[in-house]
Amino acid sequence: MKNILAVLLLTFIGFSVQAQEVKNKNAKLEFHVSGNCEMCKKRIEKAALSVSGVKSADWHMDCGTLYLIVNEQKTNVVAIQNAIAKAGHDTDEVKALKEDYDKLHTCCQYERK
Repeated sequence: MKNILAVLLLTFIGFSVQAQEVKNKNAKLEFHVSGNCEMCKKRIEKAALSVSGVKSADWHMDCGTLYLIVNEQKTNVVAIQNAIAKAGHDTDEVKALKEDYDKLHTCCQYERK
């Protein structure tokens, strides 16, 4: 009887461990963010870094790609994209509200799709 209980307990623990999603503490993410200039770069990176769990943010003007290193245990892509949209910049998944976009300096107002 003790052997059966031990086997069942070990089986249950084995399945529980497998079911847990492993979240990376140094995950590399990238996605497109609309912008034009150095002021946009500073604003986008500042917005991304304001999200808890974002360790590094580097936006490339030439291609519009934001490269991130994040702790997936503390944040996710949607939270980061929402913060960037609140700063006035569109991502592929989250669009900035018109009033947030309108607050951008005229040189920062990119062509919206």
